[in-house]
Amino acid sequence: MNLADALIARIEATGPMTVADYMTEALLHPTLGYYTTRDPFGAAGDFTTAPEISQTFGEMLGLCLALAWLGQGGGPVALAELGPGRGTLMADILRATRSVPGFATAVSIHLVEASPTLRAVQADTLNAYDPTWHDSVDDLPEGPILLVANEFLDALPIRQFVRAAAGWRERLVTVRDNALAFALGPVVPVPELDHHDVPEGTLVERCPALPHVASAVAERVARGGAAIFVDYGHWRSRGDTLQALRDHAPVPPLDAPGTADLTAHVDFEAVARAAPPARASAVTPQGVLLERLGITARAQALARKLEGAALDAHVAAHRRLTHPAEMGDLFKAIALVPTGAALPPGFDE
Repeated sequence: MNLADALIARIEATGPMTVADYMTEALLHPTLGYYTTRDPFGAAGDFTTAPEISQTFGEMLGLCLALAWLGQGGGPVALAELGPGRGTLMADILRATRSVPGFATAVSIHLVEASPTLRAVQADTLNAYDPTWHDSVDDLPEGPILLVANEFLDALPIRQFVRAAAGWRERLVTVRDNALAFALGPVVPVPELDHHDVPEGTLVERCPALPHVASAVAERVARGGAAIFVDYGHWRSRGDTLQALRDHAPVPPLDAPGTADLTAHVDFEAVARAAPPARASAVTPQGVLLERLGITARAQALARKLEGAALDAHVAAHRRLTHPAEMGDLFKAIALVPTGAALPPGFDE
């Protein structure tokens, strides 16, 4: 039985499921889920993330965190990543920060990863650093902490609601003609959306897990350190942003669940609201942040050792990370620091 058949049988037995429940099953089903059964990254996978595009991405974020650590006086600290992929970002961070006095001996490595398949890849990438794996953000050390999360929040399951004349109707996943299909449920009270004064027919997304994740990180950061979230989204997302990727191309979200990545745009306002007792920076476009951190100078230094096709690929990678027409504006970053501490380099109040 494939996952679509399993979900159809479940819906026929118990009724329609929320989009959040569908995403959870499609991504993390123990034997048929997308992340539990494969390494989805790179040219041979379904998508490519910034750390896989260029080492300079991780180098800039690593030095940014190390400078925040120095600015707070140093000391023992957990260096953590949420959703570490292949371990490429953490490896680049650790390599770039070798020259920061005392940093390598002060940090312990902590990875939050649900996929056994990806844990095995991370273990191979980071075998020299003795990382500790955790099932959830709640299992991380209580602080101080330096944390990075790149394209982690976008994979958290969302719920979708459509404004009707009489209130809100939830978008559900049901069965129609023996296939998965979207449908609207009855009007239900949704108090957390009462502040959304939007026209009838407007679809609004909310991510139930995001406030908890951001709050758990913020509670640890409040004891010292910093956190950087990088993802695609906006200050306040509105409209249907649920999307699926297979073989680097978009596919319908309900098509062959378990075989495509499912994501949605991140509501950065929700991250900022969950920041206390830490404080949040302004949201900064990825391209702006990387330029402020010196990515162009680093890219130019690396380019001096390259020529031909390797140089062309290097230049293209730099453009892809920073140019507004590519990832530069679509992806945003927000930082959390203790109240009273300076923001990490590159971030504004």
